[in-house]
Amino acid sequence: MGSQVMRILACAIILATPVFLFVAENARAEASDDPLLLSVLLDQIEMRDAGADNTFSWVVEGWLGKDIDKFWFKADGEQTAGDTDEAEVSFLYSKAIARYWDLQVGVRHDFEPAAGRSWAAIGFKGTAPYFFDIDTAIFVGDSGRVAFRFGAEYELLITQRLVLTPDIEFNFYGQDDTEIGIGSGLSDVEAGLRLRYEIRRQFAPYIGVNWSKLFGKTADFSEVAGKGSSETQFVIGVRAWF
Repeated sequence: MGSQVMRILACAIILATPVFLFVAENARAEASDDPLLLSVLLDQIEMRDAGADNTFSWVVEGWLGKDIDKFWFKADGEQTAGDTDEAEVSFLYSKAIARYWDLQVGVRHDFEPAAGRSWAAIGFKGTAPYFFDIDTAIFVGDSGRVAFRFGAEYELLITQRLVLTPDIEFNFYGQDDTEIGIGSGLSDVEAGLRLRYEIRRQFAPYIGVNWSKLFGKTADFSEVAGKGSSETQFVIGVRAWF
């Protein structure tokens, strides 16, 4: 997986630990029908075939809390040929505001491609009609930077063990960021289709395809740098939770 990825994940765990311990300590003596729970989801741990170079990609999230109030941790990124292309971590306070819907506020920190850049974050996470899982947020950074992200996922149960999962994510930016090759407006779209087999409910290997495309000035910046604006990758990975 590479020492750089390990350092990123280790840093995220170290930063999250004090928050988790604080909540656990304050809830330990409480006797209630609403117990303190912990959940961690390794949503996508996968290799992507990009032709000459393979890409390792990860999407990990977890939460600690009760029915109404939780602390969330989210991390995702990509590494190609030993170099980390993208990596970010978010720490969020989440509060249930309606059935199936949580309001989340907190911070996001980017390790790559813009090292050391942080954002304030506010968004919503929940289940829309017809059981679409939605995760959307607005990010506000320094120098007037604003970004918006929308993600959606759906799980189609083919059999009791075979599950087909389409997902899509859009990213929008309020201004050009030439340092990392981002243009204002719709920057990129990423969509995937993954078929997993649940050996156990908590552990499932999968195969699939992932498609990404850059738009507007982001595509122009990529082409100037000698890179393409669209990519289709076959993926193999594992999904697990505890």
